[in-house]
Amino acid sequence: MTAAVAMPGRPAEVLERLKANPKLPLMLGGAALAAAIAVGVLWSRAPDYKVLYSNLSERDGGSVIASLQQMNVPYKFAEGGGALMVPAEKVHETRLRLASQGLPKSGTAGMELMDNQKFGISQFAEQVNYQRGLEGELARSIESIAAVQSARVHLAIPKPTLFVRERQKPTASIVLQLYPGRAIDEGQVAAISHLVSSSVPELTPKSISIVDQHGNLLSNSGNERMLDATQLKYVQALEQNYLKRIEAILTPIVGKDNVRAQVTADVDFSIVEHTDESYKPNQDPTRSAIRSQQTSESNQQGATPPGGVPGALSNQPPAAAVAPVTTPQTPRAGQAPGQAGAPAAGQPGQPGQPGQQGQAAQGAQASTASSQAGPSGPSNNRRDSTVNYELDRTVRHVQQAPGGVRRLSVAVVVNYRQAADAKGKMVAQPLPPALLAQIQNLTKEAMGFSSDRGDSINVVNSPFTVDREVTPEVPLWKQPDMIDLGKTGAGYLLLALLALFAWFKVARPILRRYTTPPLPAPATKEETEAVLLPPEEPANPEVLRLAAKYESDLALVRDAAQRDPRLVASVIKNWIANDNR
Repeated sequence: MTAAVAMPGRPAEVLERLKANPKLPLMLGGAALAAAIAVGVLWSRAPDYKVLYSNLSERDGGSVIASLQQMNVPYKFAEGGGALMVPAEKVHETRLRLASQGLPKSGTAGMELMDNQKFGISQFAEQVNYQRGLEGELARSIESIAAVQSARVHLAIPKPTLFVRERQKPTASIVLQLYPGRAIDEGQVAAISHLVSSSVPELTPKSISIVDQHGNLLSNSGNERMLDATQLKYVQALEQNYLKRIEAILTPIVGKDNVRAQVTADVDFSIVEHTDESYKPNQDPTRSAIRSQQTSESNQQGATPPGGVPGALSNQPPAAAVAPVTTPQTPRAGQAPGQAGAPAAGQPGQPGQPGQQGQAAQGAQASTASSQAGPSGPSNNRRDSTVNYELDRTVRHVQQAPGGVRRLSVAVVVNYRQAADAKGKMVAQPLPPALLAQIQNLTKEAMGFSSDRGDSINVVNSPFTVDREVTPEVPLWKQPDMIDLGKTGAGYLLLALLALFAWFKVARPILRRYTTPPLPAPATKEETEAVLLPPEEPANPEVLRLAAKYESDLALVRDAAQRDPRLVASVIKNWIANDNR
């Protein structure tokens, strides 16, 4: 029991010792300051770590760590193990030394594969290395996009052939690994498709398939006939544009919040290409350009026309032509050269040649006469002329872009106008027909109405219904605000009760137990007799009996106080209260 009472006095004894020895707190403070300085110095001397590699695979990470241990380079992992860190002054040196060992190996290889070509390599192996290098370079280019963490490119390039029918177009497949929480839009997907198609000959964007790490098809190859999000967004933007134009032109007339309009646009997303080739009718030859001209002319004279009795006798070939033979004569003396063969008039021929010269002369005269008289037989003249003119030809190639408006449908509802009646009360009255006609005309102009296109418009004048919410009367204690306020107050009240309970039932008894001063040691019999009896008087048996009884009562009270201090304290409080009364 004495040990239990002395236990709470140990902290007080420690404080008393500290007060008795003033150097001890100074020594403890100095030791704490020295420890703090040592910790600060050690922390300042710790090396600054920077990232060496991030997002390494397990195989590459093990190889890199083994190499770092061989090089005696300290390393540590970042929070979460996503990056490998080394001292800042050794980052670049370590990267170069690891690169000389070919680490990390998971990086995509590019055109550096063509740098170490062996002598005598086959054409097939060289083509495979070239294709691998091209795939690696394309993957590096795609990984430069902010949202792409890694990329893999697969190219299917067919073998070239001389036969046109056996030629095949190349295709490509791309797998994208996106950063967590990132996404790419359709514009970026189209950019990746055009990037790859521009790097491979004869590769079209339609032959490229792009897939993300979740297996979602990002490219729309093969779905050109389906509406995509871009086309739907275009239709909505077009309808909203027409709607704003209609409301903007009608609001100053009918007032704000007094007009409602809806527009439905039928948009044609088909791509149309057509070629027209037309020829105009024949024009004036004098105003046309000549492409080519050809003239053929034939003339036939002296031909004997066919005649006689039909039959075999008259259908005989002509006789062979016989040319007359003439012998030139030597001119005589005194005769001109041209007169050598012409004898004088009335001179007969020479002997031995009777009539030969006369026949020759007659033949010559006959020939001259026939030549002067003209051709004796019929003549045949023929002339053919062909002129080719340039054709008036018109060729027109038209390519219609998608997104044209095929048809518009507009519905407009106008609210009644507030006007004062005969009694001066504001009532809703319909708009006059002339004003409705003006509203309809303005709407047509704002929407670009076209009857050829088949547009339709409908303007209705009707009163607007105002939705007034009728809130039933709810008692105060059933209102949501009061219920929330009551819940909040009950929570605070519960916390207050818990605090009072903890104070009166837990904290206060503990404080009393450890702060109540210890009771004095029981006095001995000699001390009690010395206090009660004066030394000069003899001991009285009655007094001794009363003293013994008092001592036993006092021992009982002390024992009760040690066993139940609260009971003793309550008794003392009652005594004090009675004394105050």
